[in-house]
Amino acid sequence: MTAASSHAHEKFKRLLPLLLASLAAVGPFSIDAYLPSMAEIGQVLHASPYAVQSTLTAYMVPFAIMMLWHGAISDTLGRRAVILWGIVLFTLASAACAMAQTIEALLIFRALQGMAAGAGMVVGRAIIRDLYHGADAQRVMSQVSLTFAIAPAIAPVIGGWLQVWFGWRAVFVFIVGFTTVAWFVCRAILPETLAPEKRQPLHPLYLARAYWSVATSPRFIAACLALTFNFSGIFIYITSAPVYLMQHLHVPETGFIWLFGPVTAGSATGAWISGKSAGKVSPYKTLRMAYTFMVSAAVVCVTYHFFFKPSLPWSIVPLYFYACGMSLAFPSLTIVALDLFPKQRGLAASCQSFISTSGAALNAVIAPLVWGSVFSLSVTSAAAMLAGLASFVIFAVSGKQEPKHNESAIEVLSH
Repeated sequence: MTAASSHAHEKFKRLLPLLLASLAAVGPFSIDAYLPSMAEIGQVLHASPYAVQSTLTAYMVPFAIMMLWHGAISDTLGRRAVILWGIVLFTLASAACAMAQTIEALLIFRALQGMAAGAGMVVGRAIIRDLYHGADAQRVMSQVSLTFAIAPAIAPVIGGWLQVWFGWRAVFVFIVGFTTVAWFVCRAILPETLAPEKRQPLHPLYLARAYWSVATSPRFIAACLALTFNFSGIFIYITSAPVYLMQHLHVPETGFIWLFGPVTAGSATGAWISGKSAGKVSPYKTLRMAYTFMVSAAVVCVTYHFFFKPSLPWSIVPLYFYACGMSLAFPSLTIVALDLFPKQRGLAASCQSFISTSGAALNAVIAPLVWGSVFSLSVTSAAAMLAGLASFVIFAVSGKQEPKHNESAIEVLSH
């Protein structure tokens, strides 16, 4: 390797967490940014609140389904091509959303958005495991989480001000601009990280066997469900944000930072702790600490709303600690799940993201049923957290019973 190529390689590795976090943020940003505009969308497009809420479900369902394919396709065609084409398709769908004249058209274009939105998130995880191992992988995954945590906070804030200044269409115009810039940056600096000799055939029989192997792995499913339920504990508040903030806590359209600010700060704190502890504290102890945060936050939240009316800042403070625990658990659970299938990391990342996103899509359906009171929201969040804890326990117990030949998969319990 020449001095110039070595310098370029080091520069890329320094920029990698920021770049991958930006790509992964595209999907969640598109969920959160238009939440403050839901009321106006209903008025302009003559749609009921339920129909407008359905645009979130229309996005999340294909988003989850396509998660199954982004990684598998990248195992065959390479990481770079999948990311670049995914951004192109997402940008075109976003432009169509900005021009929608009926709620039916918006539903269709949101579905198209969802189909392409997950490419950066899924393939980005595979890229990290292509390049990094052990503590380095946990450290980089934590850096991505730290940067990625900013998106949920700034999205509704940006969306709220765009709504006030220009109306709901401006939100999608902004997304078009953001993804256009992202495409040019990726085209300029993102190299291919999967060598041709390591690529897998996109053959139906091979894919069927690979998917079956992943889907029937109890440890993989347990780790993925732990991730999913952990995130659901906070995502139920995010999908309920317009009602939770504007009706229960009486904040204006520009006040979404009350929820997304503490959640983002907690996520950033958890990611920072994870990065600092990589290689120093065993992943098992890190996960135990993470669940301590989440359990404590859930208990405080349910107890407070049982005895008191929702109010600022007390209804929000526990969510900071929950988000901290969720983010602290994310890198370790992600890595140990992908390490179970080192030759099909893209496909495994697809399945992992599909399970997580399916849970998020289910939240979008459940949210209208429980957002009638903050107490019911907090109970639903606590139930999701307990399901995540149970999944982690299953993962831990099954790991201790596995034979030692699957060493990369059981490292999380080695200490």
